Amino acid sequence: MGSHVVRRLAAAVLVALFCVAEPAFAAPGPAQAPEWWFDTWHVPSLWTGGASGQGVTIAEIDTGVNASLPELAGKVLPGKNFGTAGGDGRTDRAVEQFGHGTAMASIMVAQRGGFMNITGLAPGAKLLPVAVPLSKTTDVPRNGDDQLPEAIRWAADHGGKIISMSLGGARKRSEGLPCPSGEQQAINHAINKGAIVLASSGNDAKTGSPVVDPGVCLGVVSVGAVDRHGTVAPFSSRHKYLTVTAPGVNIPSLARVPRSAYRGDGTSQATAITAAALALIWSKYPALSGQQVVAQMLATLDHPPGTQGRQDPSYGYGIVNPYRAITMPLATNAPNPVYDAVAPFLSTQPAKGQALPTPAPAATQAVPPGHFAVGKAPSMWTQRVWTALAIGLLGAVALIVLAIVGTKRSRRHAALTGNGGRRWRGQVRDIPPAPTYQDGVGVVWHDLTAPRDEP
Repeated sequence: MGSHVVRRLAAAVLVALFCVAEPAFAAPGPAQAPEWWFDTWHVPSLWTGGASGQGVTIAEIDTGVNASLPELAGKVLPGKNFGTAGGDGRTDRAVEQFGHGTAMASIMVAQRGGFMNITGLAPGAKLLPVAVPLSKTTDVPRNGDDQLPEAIRWAADHGGKIISMSLGGARKRSEGLPCPSGEQQAINHAINKGAIVLASSGNDAKTGSPVVDPGVCLGVVSVGAVDRHGTVAPFSSRHKYLTVTAPGVNIPSLARVPRSAYRGDGTSQATAITAAALALIWSKYPALSGQQVVAQMLATLDHPPGTQGRQDPSYGYGIVNPYRAITMPLATNAPNPVYDAVAPFLSTQPAKGQALPTPAPAATQAVPPGHFAVGKAPSMWTQRVWTALAIGLLGAVALIVLAIVGTKRSRRHAALTGNGGRRWRGQVRDIPPAPTYQDGVGVVWHDLTAPRDEP
């Protein structure tokens, strides 16, 4: 075989290997926690097609948001803090450095090209921070209550088209209702105002999946978590009322402290991603109502085998896919079990735009909003990886032949890693597992930015 033929073969093999491996690096985010859903949903093409979340305000009810982060500059509107500390919600009141509210905001609206390239799914949307006093924050509840119903009302009355709640508390059955009456009335009010309401389903599958509100409330899109392979996360709570699932494993996010980032697993992250996905759909079709946007999302879900056409306690009605929702024909009259469940109760509410009387405090105990945990990482030994390895072996053989005929090539791996594999602040390299921290309920966060020595 001539040397020119060998060179062509080696070049073809290397190009094929690069094409197979490329998607792992195409998504934004750090190398050890890429935002893999950007590849799955072809997000850049959605943005260029006019669906970046523009014109949509996402009201985030959480611990507040550090609006001074450069990655959130111009994204965070003045909101409200319902704790005794007061303020406009643009301060994250979380005690820990990771800052739950800021983390969720970054997943939704962080602008491109920021720290570690962590990018929000809907960078064209605006974020309305509504802080509630939860445990492990520097705030204090008023009258011993987290004021979640008041926060929901305020968000709906001040421009929140999508109300995202990455939080939940164990439901008390004393009222005999799906959720406390005060919360249900506030949610009904928000829906009457045209808003979409979302909440986490909980991270307690291993402890029996207790019912939590507001996820159980009528009219709420309840969100569970899946990994990049579409498998339900082991921690994601199973419920008969679960609506959808979304990416919630190995999710990177910014911290409330500048130039800090963490990765974690949780239905909190899945809820934030779903809220941003709805913002993409609504920005593409601004004339739709909130009910119609949810119907379009539900009509275009991905369905694991055996789940299509029915609600599954693990997957809900399916896995969110905004690419399908935006590129497929509108199906706004498709079945919409979320709104069908609450419709009989909406007629008892005052007309759209009127304020409701302040409800009695919800009979729930304030808890940290959602749980962050890092479990077992998704397996890297997919069919795509095995294919890449096989092609890589062929490439290695070709390169050996090239070496025999005197051809010299540089080592790409050394150029990619550099510095002996060491990792410094602001840089991401192939390094040992990051240090971990526990939050108030013992759940683990993995620090992506703390510098440390080589092993």
